[in-house]
Amino acid sequence: MRLLKTVSLFILVVGYAFAGINHFINPDFYIHIIPRYIPCPVLLNIIAGIAEISFALLLIRPQTRPWAVYGVVLMLAAFLPVHIQMLIDAPFKLGNITVTPLIAWLRLILQPVLMLWVWWHRKN
Repeated sequence: MRLLKTVSLFILVVGYAFAGINHFINPDFYIHIIPRYIPCPVLLNIIAGIAEISFALLLIRPQTRPWAVYGVVLMLAAFLPVHIQMLIDAPFKLGNITVTPLIAWLRLILQPVLMLWVWWHRKN
């Protein structure tokens, strides 16, 4: 079980670090899916990127991991309007990807799964 938890944590750290970096490499991808009723999408994209990178780094150390876990869960909850809007707007093109209703539903359902996954790491 310890090996599984270590591998799981590694995947989360790398995944959130890359996701955060991607906010700066491909900002249009994220800005495009921020609902229009949410102000300052460019700034929010930057904040989301910084948050994902920060939480990835905080997940590494056992002392800061609980804070990172709570942060990631709250961040994923904050992202729910984006995924709901994707479902409302589907189908649509996002770069080279066509977001179908099925893909939008899967992304929405994935949010609580990710929350539970990171929650598993709240205790060392």
